[in-house]
Amino acid sequence: MDEVDRAIINGLQGGLPVCERPYLEAAQRIGIGEEDLIARLSRLLAEGVLTRIGPLFQIERIGGAFTLAALHAPQDSFDAVVAKVNALPEVAHNYARDHKLLNMWFVLATETPEEIDNVIGRIECDTGCEVFNFPKSREYFVELKFEA
Repeated sequence: MDEVDRAIINGLQGGLPVCERPYLEAAQRIGIGEEDLIARLSRLLAEGVLTRIGPLFQIERIGGAFTLAALHAPQDSFDAVVAKVNALPEVAHNYARDHKLLNMWFVLATETPEEIDNVIGRIECDTGCEVFNFPKSREYFVELKFEA
């Protein structure tokens, strides 16, 4: 990463402008061209420096649901379980944890709250692993930003 990449990451953490050409406006703020900004963002995504660029929604306000879930995947079939879980469009992201009981955690996002149980049932059926659901009981806003 060079200084321009750092400026992009630091400058876009507050969001993209809401306008007809958000990348152009953001690029102008940073002092580069729109095509350069888009190319650099594509490269940062491809390299895994960034994992996504997009809005964050309060899904419950539009009728949907999020939940944090976890399961125990046996080590000898961990990758196969990951593949089955990640194959579902409702899985927002998932990550391994070094824990004896719950070694895979993932976030589910569905169009309705009722669908959460259906997706959990599908994961249990597809993987043979019991899924533990940890819905949020309270929401916090932490505007966490990282200096690149």
